[in-house]
Amino acid sequence: MRMLALVAVMGASEPLMAQTQNQTQKEMQKTATDQNVLLAEFQGPYGGVPAFDQMELDKLKPALEKGMELHLQEIEKIANNPEEPTFENTIEEMERAGKPLQRAFVYYGIWSSNVSTPEFRAIQAEMSPKISAYSSKISQNEKLFDRIKTVFENSRDNPLPADQQRVVDLIYTNFAMEGAELDADAKKRYAEINMELSKLYTKFSSNVLADEENYVVFLEEDQIGGLPNSLVRAAAKAAEDRGQKGKYAITNTRSSMDPFLTYSDERELREKVWRNYYSRGDNQDEYDNNDIIAEILKLRQERVALMGYDNYAEWRLQDRMAKTPEAAMDLMMAVWPAALARVEEEVADMQAIADREGAGITIEPWDYRYYAEKVRKEKYDLDSDEVKQYLQLDNLTDALFYTAREVFGFEFEPVPEGSVPVFHEDVKVWEVSNKDGEHIGLWYLDPFARQGKRSGAWATTYRSHTTFDGKKTVLSSNNSNFVKAAPGEPVLISWDDAKTFFHEFGHALHFLAADVKYPTLNSGVRDYTEFQSQLLERWLSTDEVIERFLVHQETGESMPQELVEKIKNAATFNQGFATTEFLGSALMDMKYHTTDPEGIDPREFEKETLKELGMPDQIVMRHRSPHFGHVFSSEGYATAYYGYLWADVLTSDAAEAFSESPGGFYDKDVAAKLVQFLFAPRNAMDPAEAYRKFRGRDATIDALMRDRGFPVPQ
Repeated sequence: MRMLALVAVMGASEPLMAQTQNQTQKEMQKTATDQNVLLAEFQGPYGGVPAFDQMELDKLKPALEKGMELHLQEIEKIANNPEEPTFENTIEEMERAGKPLQRAFVYYGIWSSNVSTPEFRAIQAEMSPKISAYSSKISQNEKLFDRIKTVFENSRDNPLPADQQRVVDLIYTNFAMEGAELDADAKKRYAEINMELSKLYTKFSSNVLADEENYVVFLEEDQIGGLPNSLVRAAAKAAEDRGQKGKYAITNTRSSMDPFLTYSDERELREKVWRNYYSRGDNQDEYDNNDIIAEILKLRQERVALMGYDNYAEWRLQDRMAKTPEAAMDLMMAVWPAALARVEEEVADMQAIADREGAGITIEPWDYRYYAEKVRKEKYDLDSDEVKQYLQLDNLTDALFYTAREVFGFEFEPVPEGSVPVFHEDVKVWEVSNKDGEHIGLWYLDPFARQGKRSGAWATTYRSHTTFDGKKTVLSSNNSNFVKAAPGEPVLISWDDAKTFFHEFGHALHFLAADVKYPTLNSGVRDYTEFQSQLLERWLSTDEVIERFLVHQETGESMPQELVEKIKNAATFNQGFATTEFLGSALMDMKYHTTDPEGIDPREFEKETLKELGMPDQIVMRHRSPHFGHVFSSEGYATAYYGYLWADVLTSDAAEAFSESPGGFYDKDVAAKLVQFLFAPRNAMDPAEAYRKFRGRDATIDALMRDRGFPVPQ
């Protein structure tokens, strides 16, 4: 009797003990986060915002280390829970864990992408293997995976509600793909490989950034022939910022290189700027990335071989829309011959002009943009610089907001100055609300190039929408590298840059339109998430946007209809170049990851593979291997660069759904279906199923080929 009473008392005290332990753990976590602002809950208005005004680099390493420690404690508690595994006590607890570390990674991402310094890069190099080791401790936690597997297997017999089932399936698949079912020795090697790769990824991206910073071409007054005034003034400011007042700086970024190659009459300088840009990471010096690529490929192959895969691409694509490397290659090779045929036509047109002008040259890669511009003027009477006079960054930003309002029902209002901290004076912030006036989130814009900022354009989130444990509003961000104008002048950008601006805003709208409960459902399927952003590019060329927002920077007059028609008539112009430079990179990505990497010399492999593919001499890959950050500075786009083309098949097909509708691109019914099935679910629904719900069928390649002016396959 006494023993039974004791058991009863012990049983009754267990919840109390657990509650006390939980409270103690929460108090310890709160103490830790209170001591370091990079771990602390976001404070202030709009559901809390990052303390970008309190970012101090000496707090970063302690924040990351403490954040990882706290998260691992939470993981251990979940893994060692004596209760039978359930969705609530395993999956939901995993979704709940790691919040302080997530906040620290927000600041880490800002330092990495927007305001990098040599001091930060030293911390990054030190921390990347530690972060990899921390990640492996979670993905290789046997007790944790056993619980996940139990929940997964139970759900086979007793399916969960759709969103919960999707979370379970995604988490289980991710753990299985990360080697959770390997034996102890294989797990150990798997973790070692990940740690080695993390160091290599960091070194690769640091090397590219170093070459972007170190190679600047300074021009004298007599070397700016052909350059538009807006570029001349911006280059003068860039030179002055670098202590070379009176000169003109062409920086080693795409936003500076591209217009220079398009307009400069100085062929030798065009070649110099071209070589600087396309040899980033390939200068046979301390920043050379070729040996790093070779090592990355070998380690990736060794890692997937541990799990029985033939190659890295086979492992990576199993949870993508393509599913197999063969499917991805089939799509690319269906387009490749048409792109090459178009390049022949484009080069012939350019060579004819060069010959007629008595240039005495054969078209080289540094001539392509320059003579393409001459062809554009001759064939379509279209001057890119004339178009640029109507593309003011401020007006284009308003055009983004107009599109968001008409298609998504979102309103953007600038936040009161000083009410939201920013990490640089260039950054501006807007509040986003829906048509009912409900707060959706914030949108940050960091538009300009500067030292320490990585090149290109991208979108990210500082907080994603969920309704789990209370509604969380979105903190979204777009980042560009436009060249800042001279003081008092508008920032003018090219038509291609304007399309990219809309593209990246498409990612932001995908974040802002999310309607999911669990954090995992905000993850993306790589060859699908580019679809939403590519689709948004189409609104730039709608009559409504052109008439309202494309006004001349001096006169304020709307773009004349004659010029609009020229732009539309030239819509398929230079598609040979655009498609071939992209596919060159995408095909190389896939070839690298379906070839035995033993003994690969990236320089030779790139050269030989492109020769076998028939890559034209006049075009280089959009991203040459030594600076192909999508693929070699992380694993995000490794064997997934093809995804832009896969997504463009969906984009072209979906665009026809709008163009065929009574309201065109502003048709309310099609827009409602777009948001409901293709934006709001994020990853809560299988992408192929989501697209069928929107379109009523699968997408076909036909619309893509029509878009590019290529023959439609019969």
